[in-house]
Amino acid sequence: MHLQHLFKAAAALASVLPLSHATTLARSARRQSAESKYVFAHFMVGIVENYTLADWETDMNTAKDIGIDAFALNCASIDKYTPTQLALAYKAAAAVDFKVFISFDFAYWSNGDTANITEYMQTYAGHPAQMQYNDAAIVSTFVGDSFDWGPVKAGTNHSLWALPNLQDPAESSTNTQRSADGAFSWYGWPTDGGNSIISGPMTTRWDDMFVSDLGNQTYMAPVSPWFFTHFNSKNWVFICENLPTLRWEQILTLKPSLVEIVTWNDYGESHYIGPYSESHSDDGSSEWAKGFPHDAWRDLYKPYIQAYKAGESSPTIDTEELVYWYRPTPKDVTCTNDTLPAPNGRDLLSDTVFVATMLKDNATLTITSGSEKPVSVEVGAGIVTTNVTMGLGTQSFSVSRNGETILSGDGGLKITDECETYNYNVYVGAVKE
Repeated sequence: MHLQHLFKAAAALASVLPLSHATTLARSARRQSAESKYVFAHFMVGIVENYTLADWETDMNTAKDIGIDAFALNCASIDKYTPTQLALAYKAAAAVDFKVFISFDFAYWSNGDTANITEYMQTYAGHPAQMQYNDAAIVSTFVGDSFDWGPVKAGTNHSLWALPNLQDPAESSTNTQRSADGAFSWYGWPTDGGNSIISGPMTTRWDDMFVSDLGNQTYMAPVSPWFFTHFNSKNWVFICENLPTLRWEQILTLKPSLVEIVTWNDYGESHYIGPYSESHSDDGSSEWAKGFPHDAWRDLYKPYIQAYKAGESSPTIDTEELVYWYRPTPKDVTCTNDTLPAPNGRDLLSDTVFVATMLKDNATLTITSGSEKPVSVEVGAGIVTTNVTMGLGTQSFSVSRNGETILSGDGGLKITDECETYNYNVYVGAVKE
């Protein structure tokens, strides 16, 4: 859930429980699902205290529409409504033919919670809506590196496939001692680890280390489109401006066993791809998330997900459209009514408007960014990402082919050089046929 907990949580989890007799098989004996590829989305249960069954079903159907197979249900031990919402999530998933699995957030759980974690897995591992992999129920974490899954597996009457979030790929070498079956990486943005912010672009160096260190264990790779947060406890923006398409291109090359999108609904960190839900508990993030839809990123993700599952190297476009994203202000703007300073990392940003064209054939893209002169570029079939210098005012986009305009429209938000509070989230929209 929150990167600022990485090292604090690791220190808190330094003591490891005794190794259970129910250890996992040696790496060489583990079966892998080479044929099936699955895509999950990280879902923050901690902000949906008031969700109803209908709310869950709506989100799940929306996720299904783009090929997402399951929600990874990030839950905290301290939230009294966790049992209620997990029960609703499993019930809703069964009703709409979707899957879910629990991701224990070890910013709140600890190595001393083995009995409680076992109880949850005993309750849900065999549930019809539980996501299964290699005939075992997937379970994951945020951090929780040193947790021993042996006692949980021994106490659960259903096989488990434990994919904890490891902060250091080298920890994979001791995975079997903790009865883990693979690992999930949280490093979906350019970083040297922890909360460090580095200039982009995103590379696959973390993925490569995980794959190498895991051997033939299961690697669950992260995909994320953005990361901006502006709380007193964490105030930064990662440099991931072209990440919405670049990361998926990397995934199509990497071909990992599993993919987890970070996230469906973490508005506080601005990497949500789900609809903005009025039913969620607002922790103050509405200041930068409300009115900043990311829905069009789902249009962009859908063909990439299809390509990943099919083992293809590039997406196939069935419906022509363009997806754009841009910040509401230039990076150096000074906001007039903010109790916090500008976020760490903003100096590494560019003042840029991004457009991803999704086309069946070659065409000409024209972008007019406010006061800047129109820029026209030739773009090919498939998904092509183009960027231009940001200009103040209305953002306009058009695509023409053979002298005929096939797509045309304005962005849903004007770019301005005035603001009261800092917002380095992006407005995401689409122009469709």
